[in-house]
Amino acid sequence: MTDLPFTDPNKVRYFEDYIEGERHNLGVVSASQDEMLTFAKSYDPQKIHTDPAWAATGPFGGIIASGWQTCGLMMKQFVAHYLSDASSLSSPGIDNLKWLVPVRPDDQLEIFVTITEARRSKSKPDRGIVKSLVEVINQDGVTVMTIAGVNLIAARPEGIQ
Repeated sequence: MTDLPFTDPNKVRYFEDYIEGERHNLGVVSASQDEMLTFAKSYDPQKIHTDPAWAATGPFGGIIASGWQTCGLMMKQFVAHYLSDASSLSSPGIDNLKWLVPVRPDDQLEIFVTITEARRSKSKPDRGIVKSLVEVINQDGVTVMTIAGVNLIAARPEGIQ
């Protein structure tokens, strides 16, 4: 996967590298049942996430990941492969976070990001506003989560290619 443009975690990127309409594969992540239980006990202690016996008889027929853990798994890839330490300034927020299908232990989740808008800031021309749609898709090709994000990305300084 190292031949994909946004998979190198050491790649320096600036606003000009985020091309509207491009779609990038950010790799595959997963979580074991033990990892799901540990996360849920600390951050989302609902029985569907923390109690295998109860979850087996619950609405999903077994343990499922917290949606927040799915966000965390996605975010790790997003930071490592999409944002750049050289230019990522901040994010004013997200829209339309949707957990569409439960994530099960050891599901293989492939992360894709589509750049839906890239425009230079009118008030601060040294940066741009990049809007992205992130899709998390399991090993069966089913979209389990979507999220629309906004990032402020520094423009390439003069003299840097």
